[in-house]
Amino acid sequence: MNLSTRIYLSEIDRNFLSQLRAIDCACLGDFWSLEAYQREIDNPSSVVLGLTTEDRELLGFGCLWSVLEEAHITVLAVRPEYQGQGFGKAIVWGLLKKSRDRHLEWATLEVRASNYVAISLYQSFGFKEIGRRPNYYEVTGEDALMLWCKGLHTEEFGLLLEQWHESISTNLLAKGWNL
Repeated sequence: MNLSTRIYLSEIDRNFLSQLRAIDCACLGDFWSLEAYQREIDNPSSVVLGLTTEDRELLGFGCLWSVLEEAHITVLAVRPEYQGQGFGKAIVWGLLKKSRDRHLEWATLEVRASNYVAISLYQSFGFKEIGRRPNYYEVTGEDALMLWCKGLHTEEFGLLLEQWHESISTNLLAKGWNL
């Protein structure tokens, strides 16, 4: 018998603020304040999507802004002890699904030019490099790559989302996680 831990991908509320900040500090180096995350949760133009266990442990999260026809992915982070299991992929899928549900047409984001793992993750969803922001990250002076994914509103992208969901769910189940 294969026992797996049930996990949930859904919009999260203020009850997760302290866990959001803990993941932020561990993964992003104090990217946003507690108040900033609270504003994102309260903002109807924003989506904060969390991957949680049944006992409400936050494993990772992502955030996007809806701006006209654009989904701008602002944050993606997974607890260090859970990285490499496919949770980031599940969260990106969820953000793209929410974007499509909101009838947005494309998604954009910035990523550190040296973050090859994240770049590969985004490319697996069809993101393409469209530019570079020199010295974007204040602390390190590192450049950011600007990535773009178009056609979220198309029937073809909807079919891709279904295929990705099945693949992600199967891969997670093989690692003991039931999405």
